[in-house]
Amino acid sequence: MIGIGIDAVDIERFRRALARSPGLARRLFTEGERVEGARSRDPAPRLAARFAAKEATMKALGVGLGAFAFRDVEVRTAPTGAPTLAVSGAAGALADRLGVTAFRVSLTHTDRLAGAVVAAL
Repeated sequence: MIGIGIDAVDIERFRRALARSPGLARRLFTEGERVEGARSRDPAPRLAARFAAKEATMKALGVGLGAFAFRDVEVRTAPTGAPTLAVSGAAGALADRLGVTAFRVSLTHTDRLAGAVVAAL
């Protein structure tokens, strides 16, 4: 294992941020992630968990905010329903330099809190 990261997001606070800044979702999420979130009656928990995964990925790669764009990390859904992680841009280049060959991601949320754990392998 190269690194592991964990992050948690307060869903209500995240919901307010999305409502306050209409362009925020476009800056943080890929089109696929926004579509996935929109499949739910309330997209905030799904999007908050995906945001947590992006921050957990930064931690797993040993960097902080600003090292790469949030959209350089995309949480996808496998046919089985399991979340997967794809990196591109500066995040992909960093993962390559570190020798990362795969990621494992786990997402969870309650009505108040969303969380993610990412392992860089």
